Amino acid sequence: MEGAKNQRFPKIKIREMKDDYLKFELRETDASMANALRRVMLAEVPTIAIDLVEIEVNSTVLNDEFISHRLGLIPLTSDRAMDMRFSRDCDACDGDGQCEYCSVEFHLSVRCDQDQTQDVTSADLQSTDPTVVPVDVAARSSSSGYDASENRGIIIVKLRRGQELRLRAIARKGIGKDHAKWSPAATVTFMYEPEIRINEELMESLSLEEKNSWIESSPTKVFGIDPNTHQVMVVDAEAYTYDEEVIKKAEAMGKPGLVEIEAKEDSFIFTVESTGAVKASQLVINAIDVLKQKLDAVRLSDDTVEADDQFGELGSHMRGG
Repeated sequence: MEGAKNQRFPKIKIREMKDDYLKFELRETDASMANALRRVMLAEVPTIAIDLVEIEVNSTVLNDEFISHRLGLIPLTSDRAMDMRFSRDCDACDGDGQCEYCSVEFHLSVRCDQDQTQDVTSADLQSTDPTVVPVDVAARSSSSGYDASENRGIIIVKLRRGQELRLRAIARKGIGKDHAKWSPAATVTFMYEPEIRINEELMESLSLEEKNSWIESSPTKVFGIDPNTHQVMVVDAEAYTYDEEVIKKAEAMGKPGLVEIEAKEDSFIFTVESTGAVKASQLVINAIDVLKQKLDAVRLSDDTVEADDQFGELGSHMRGG
């Protein structure tokens, strides 16, 4: 019963949302939950990436391994990744990782027959599944304002006359913990929401020049001054970087307590940037789903066999296997 009293119900408030960018507030929880969500977004949310390359012809200047590595790092649209099977858990192909339930096949065949250098890009990859394509190809087909002349795709290699590249590639489901190519996030950061309180009485005892000097001591634009009333105000609290420069400046001016700045321990501001494999908003939703699965796996940790049966590869990752 005591645990129920201390139970928290985190809340999320969206501030800004684009396809590849999301800024939101996470409230009524603690740093452990915020960091768990951040780490899951970076390393546990599954995506689809090229994992096996069979090169038939390669007369380019790059060797097979180099090209295979570049292909693996091309982000692919991964909206269906959560519903796919991990190749090692797939019973349809006995773990071979080459069936419709756990993989997507790509083909590439380009030959240069002209004197001008020819670029081989992600746009030359032909997918057997129209829902899984390079993210730049998806953007080109879905956006009417896409400028194809400036966005030719992700360059894989360049060809001169007579050179050719022909290959077959298999894309599989994976997570960033196994390899960075499966990470859906370019960056995920969070910060404590600052709470700033100015002592108005002490502030009024300062001259206009002293106020400006105190404001300028902050390396970021946190404070400003009203041109009419000459009153110091908080312009952008979130620009504060917990550097304590304004606190040190106040003490140097003989005005300790001029400002009090504290971090709200139950309020966090997240910034999420996606690679394009999934939308930033979907990335957060998927991360919450994965986090729920991990918490369920902890409940079943006493019965390892049952956990493996229910969560498959996720269970082994939980135990570091």
